[in-house]
Amino acid sequence: MAGGFVVEGGPVTGGYNGRVTAFVVLSCIVAGSGGILFGYDLGISGGVTSMESFLKRFFPDVYQKMREDNKVSNYCRFDSQLLMVFTSSLYIAGLIAAFFASKVTRTLGRRASMLIGGTVFLAGSAFGGAAVNVYMLILGRVLLGVGLGFTNQSIPLYLSEMAPPQYRGAINNGFELSISLGILFANVLNYFVQKIHGGWGWRISLSLAALPASFLTIGAIFLPESPSFIIQKGNIEEATNLLQRLRGTPNVQKELDDLIAASNVSRTIKHPFRNILKRKYRPQLVMAILIPFFNQLTGINVINFYAPVMFRTIGLKESASLLSAVVTRIFATTANIIAMVVVDRFGRRFLFIFGGIQMILSQITIGGILFAQLRDHGGMEKEYAYLVIIIMCVFVTGFAWSWGPLTYLVPNEISPLEIRSAAQSIVVAVLFLITFFIGQTFLAMLCHLKAGTFFLFTGMLLAMTTFVYFLLPETKKVPLEQMEQIWRRHWFWQKIIEEDMNSREMS
Repeated sequence: MAGGFVVEGGPVTGGYNGRVTAFVVLSCIVAGSGGILFGYDLGISGGVTSMESFLKRFFPDVYQKMREDNKVSNYCRFDSQLLMVFTSSLYIAGLIAAFFASKVTRTLGRRASMLIGGTVFLAGSAFGGAAVNVYMLILGRVLLGVGLGFTNQSIPLYLSEMAPPQYRGAINNGFELSISLGILFANVLNYFVQKIHGGWGWRISLSLAALPASFLTIGAIFLPESPSFIIQKGNIEEATNLLQRLRGTPNVQKELDDLIAASNVSRTIKHPFRNILKRKYRPQLVMAILIPFFNQLTGINVINFYAPVMFRTIGLKESASLLSAVVTRIFATTANIIAMVVVDRFGRRFLFIFGGIQMILSQITIGGILFAQLRDHGGMEKEYAYLVIIIMCVFVTGFAWSWGPLTYLVPNEISPLEIRSAAQSIVVAVLFLITFFIGQTFLAMLCHLKAGTFFLFTGMLLAMTTFVYFLLPETKKVPLEQMEQIWRRHWFWQKIIEEDMNSREMS
């Protein structure tokens, strides 16, 4: 590519043997199911906040504005700080929990973090389903957040360490597919339970979060630890046997040697969060911060949180808005599956850039339609409302095969073992922090900026796509233990790494 924006000298290859065995697939299915927890919560919180019975019980001011106050702008009917606290409180709890999870994952193992996360998530689902007031409801959300902080920190790391290098992208993308399936299941459930007479269907939606949490918690008990963690604990023979089972071949010495070498370096690092600030890890730190930061500025969680609310804003009724959310999620789930197939063939950069352009065009179109057709008062013509739904399907498809799965994959795979857990904690913390900010401000932003909200997201998408084009090298099929070489060959990052090496030699 012109300008030298890719790795020069051809791809880095590891010469590893192996294939995707049934043992790898089963282990990754159990672990990846933790993504269903995250997805289910994203879908449920958006769905129940559009249910009239739920709003009437816990957020009567919003219900009043929606039902009776014709003087309120279409863009402002759901603007409520308390409603936004319900949605976003989970993410501030998850942010804090992610840093504690890093210590647990590094010292006790990836399985331990999954077990803790699944157990706390179970408690949160119980509080949510049994809630009798808004405070109990928010307490349940906080517990769900703690659980997600642990699972989202440990699972992508576990998947990357279990997968063969040549299939790492596809297997790690399974986590994003699980998130999408969780959202889809939640949207379908919301559509049916809102029809229950008596107005208590929201309790089913909130309490059934216990199902995926139970599956992960029980499954984690039987999962093997990752080879990297076993070697960190000094059990070389056990790691060798596990690698042979995972790869389906006795010829694993090359991969084993690289893992041992990475582990030896990792053991010298006592403070990974302090270590990741060193200049030689600057590329990994920048990616661990900016990739999840940009992920949320696509506007995707506006769709995940508030799709049913958005569809009600443009004039659809309760049942139609929930059904529309189901349709958009079916498109996203299909795109996740496509991403699993093509990510190790076309590469990370291509999907980032292609998906970014697709989302830019979608946000411009949605903003233009709302600007032209949706005024403060009165409805939108049905033809345009359905056109918005179609464009939203295009948008979520673009996200689902690019920034969605790659946000968890790329920062994880580029980080050497000694900072990998810290880097993943930063990814999760940044995701939750910006998700909290978006969840806490979007309804107010929609109220004040109206259609301009979508043009704001368009500007962010332009910035992030440019960032990837210039600063992210291709990482497909590069073994984790050899990832450092891509930075040494990159037109920009090599200067920073060389300066660090020169300064250490002079000292």
